Amino acid sequence: QVQLLQSGGGSVQVGDSLRLSCVVDSTLPFGRYSVGWFRRAPGKEREFVAAISNLALTQDYTDSVKDRFIISRDNAKNTVYLQMNTLKPEDTAVYYCAAKVGGISRSGSDFGAWGQGTQVTVSS
Repeated sequence: QVQLLQSGGGSVQVGDSLRLSCVVDSTLPFGRYSVGWFRRAPGKEREFVAAISNLALTQDYTDSVKDRFIISRDNAKNTVYLQMNTLKPEDTAVYYCAAKVGGISRSGSDFGAWGQGTQVTVSS
């Protein structure tokens, strides 16, 4: 059984930064999991944002956040972070972290456990 607890998020201005955190609580070692971040904007489908492999050797980003967002993990704290810099209004969405055993993926259907979601609102 695995549970994901998110924190962070909020309302910011264009160009500001935010950091999201996702703590993974599982009976399996945290190092078994790859973790991804997804988001759902109002009226839109859920989309992949970033993912990190179980040992942090691989990171993947959707093009719209490359060079602005950084995904990282602290395996000693069972936590994955999404540092979001130079935020834009189009980053406004509910952000979800998700975990899967094995390699990273961009497909939400590959992830078996999800966080509760956290709102990020970027105003111009």
